[in-house]
Amino acid sequence: MISSDTSADDISRQLGERLKHARLNADLTQLDVAKRAGISRKAVLNAEKGQAQLSVFVAILLALDSVAQLNQFLPEPPISPVQLSKLRGKQRQRASGKRGSDHPQPDENAPDNSDAW
Repeated sequence: MISSDTSADDISRQLGERLKHARLNADLTQLDVAKRAGISRKAVLNAEKGQAQLSVFVAILLALDSVAQLNQFLPEPPISPVQLSKLRGKQRQRASGKRGSDHPQPDENAPDNSDAW
């Protein structure tokens, strides 16, 4: 079990063991995974020992069809309120006072019929 007091090396080894178990559960050899991932068998072997670069680790997860577990492993953070306000942009405080073509302006030369009643 990984906890906050586990060393980085121990966590790496445990993740390597989990990769190995996932590979064995998929009934794949190291060579099968290496071919699918486009890496060497030695890279798979090293990853299973906890000695992998991140790109190799991700390539193996893809080869094992386990990349969806990355969302559980490290979920995408939600948008912060500050970022959300920047995305919304500046909100209008009042109308501009300009009329668009959708709103006809009164004709200044037309007779004023307001007293016609």
